Amino acid sequence: MTTQEYGNQDLHDRGYSVSPQSGKAKWLIALICLVILLVTILVTFGIIQAMKKPETKKEADTTMAVLAAPARLENVQLMVSAQGEARARTEIDLVPEVAGKVVYVSPNFIDGGIFKQGETLLQIEDSDYKVAVIRAEAGVAQAQQALVREKAEGEIARQDWEELGSGDPSALTLRKPQLQQAQATLLAAKAELQQANLQLKRTAVQAPFDGRVITKNSDLGQFVAPGARLGRIFSTDIAEVRLALTDNDLAKLDLPIAYVAESRETAPDVKLSAIIAGQNRVWQGKIMRTDSTYDTQTRAMYAIAEVIAPYATGAAEGNFPLAPGLFVDAEIAGYQMNDVIVLPRGGLRPENKVYVVNDEGKATIRDAVVVDSDAQRAVLKSGVESGELVIVSPLEKSAISRSFKVLDSNDPDKILVDPPSPDDEEEENNATAGRAENKSKDGDTGE
Repeated sequence: MTTQEYGNQDLHDRGYSVSPQSGKAKWLIALICLVILLVTILVTFGIIQAMKKPETKKEADTTMAVLAAPARLENVQLMVSAQGEARARTEIDLVPEVAGKVVYVSPNFIDGGIFKQGETLLQIEDSDYKVAVIRAEAGVAQAQQALVREKAEGEIARQDWEELGSGDPSALTLRKPQLQQAQATLLAAKAELQQANLQLKRTAVQAPFDGRVITKNSDLGQFVAPGARLGRIFSTDIAEVRLALTDNDLAKLDLPIAYVAESRETAPDVKLSAIIAGQNRVWQGKIMRTDSTYDTQTRAMYAIAEVIAPYATGAAEGNFPLAPGLFVDAEIAGYQMNDVIVLPRGGLRPENKVYVVNDEGKATIRDAVVVDSDAQRAVLKSGVESGELVIVSPLEKSAISRSFKVLDSNDPDKILVDPPSPDDEEEENNATAGRAENKSKDGDTGE
């Protein structure tokens, strides 16, 4: 008999009823208690771990590499950039002064045609005007004959008075009024002849200058009246470009508001350029005057640049003329400034801020007084000294407190400033502190 059987038998002899399943229940209860104990231990451990402060790790202070360029002290010619549209200084409608049918049209009188001064562009039928000239000539002849007759009759009247009369003869007796009338009639006849010849001459519509045809509005066989538009032409002697200047632009130019150049030699230079046939074409001009008033729409003052002989000697390289309607960029020479600070345009930040880095890789923000700036450079009056390194790389203002490894903007392989790494600095500081502590201990021992 096993021990369990013996125990059960003993309990049975004492009057107790023992079930065979009661032992298994005890083991199950014990197992449940053990699981509860383990869960309690795990939960307690988790709470303790949660209450602990997390271990903080110091973020590595890495050194940032930036591009920089030294500020230079230079003499600078200020330039003003503007834009405008080229136009002919002289552009007119070609109109006849007499009426008639067009009987001749010059082969040069076509859209885009080139003509010379004095060339007959159209001829109006002149038969009626030739007849008018003949009539006027006849009128002059009659007036001359009447004048001769009046002079003779006046002379006869004077002789008759000398023979028959006494005293001073009157003007009417000597036929002086009749003589004056005959003289006036002759002058009127000559004027009519001159007018007839002038009208005959005007039947030939001639070019008033060397130029080109913009549009042609009449042709052979058409009847035209005085003032009718035959076409539109322009002169090729001078081309103009109106350039809008802001108040900031005027501050860079020695250009009064009511400016008119005394001569072409003393006028400010202006370089005009445009892309034609895929290449940049350049024309040299002069600022000859400004508009008399400000533009009420843009509040800008317009300066007028002129190019002499834009279709000949003033044309761009390759014989490209400054044609009317061409949109051009302009650069006007302004004041000459000496000993000013010049730095790359990337070094000038918004609100005229400049980031300057020293020999230890530490940067500071400077406020600069800007004189001029363009896409390539910035000209400063103050704020940066010559030789100081200016950061030209894109950089957030919040990162200015970091240490920087400075590279040459022209040659990034060249290092201008190489500060020690943060680990090296920490080791150096620890070593310095250790040496100081040892020195202090040595001093205490000596005492």
